[in-house]
Amino acid sequence: MSLFDNIEKKTNVKMDDVFKLADSVKDANFKDEQTVRNLIKQVSMLAGKPVNKEKEDKIVKAIVENNMPMDLNTIGKMFKK
Repeated sequence: MSLFDNIEKKTNVKMDDVFKLADSVKDANFKDEQTVRNLIKQVSMLAGKPVNKEKEDKIVKAIVENNMPMDLNTIGKMFKK
């Protein structure tokens, strides 16, 4: 079983969907609030984890104001809180 198969099995997220999402945001403007909100909604739907308005606002503010490192681990931790 490959690494990607293990990830899909553990997360129920298809790697093709992850790659499509990553490709769609590689040139995204993370200073644009609407772009960031759309990304949060896409990740939320992909992960099957709803994000309430308060949490979305905090994530958007942190990203737009560049108050956080832009790595997937940090963003993932914000979704778990």
